[in-house]
Amino acid sequence: MISPHARIAVCLAALAQPVAAANVTCPDLATAVQVAACPAEEELRYTFNGYCGSDAQAYKGETGVCTDYQDYRRLKNVALWESADGAFSAYVSCDRPPAEVKAARVSSLRIARQGKMNLLVCSYGEGLSFTLRTRAECRLDLIEGCANDAAACRATCD
Repeated sequence: MISPHARIAVCLAALAQPVAAANVTCPDLATAVQVAACPAEEELRYTFNGYCGSDAQAYKGETGVCTDYQDYRRLKNVALWESADGAFSAYVSCDRPPAEVKAARVSSLRIARQGKMNLLVCSYGEGLSFTLRTRAECRLDLIEGCANDAAACRATCD
């Protein structure tokens, strides 16, 4: 039988072990999957009329996308996509063919902050970006040649 003090010592020792840094690379979109359905045109029109028809938006001065249905449609006609491992995600325009998304190649990697979260943003050109959200501290390792070699788009997160 292990004493309670020994159990606490074992737990503390386990917690004291340094956490290994994780190498993170931008995902290959050939294996990315669309995980949410695109909204139907009827749904977009219904939400446009409901959202933009509300006087509350006008009183707040939030009518930017309400002046034109096509602007609203560009903003809201999106579906959630994820990398094969589910770590990276993006909202992708439903007007973009899935084959085009899967054929996209990474062109850059950057780190951004959003509150307490770090965002690793992998850009694939033409407004397509997949993002990993993490509380870990990250730093860019290799970014030179990123546009020519996806493996060069790498960060280390502790």
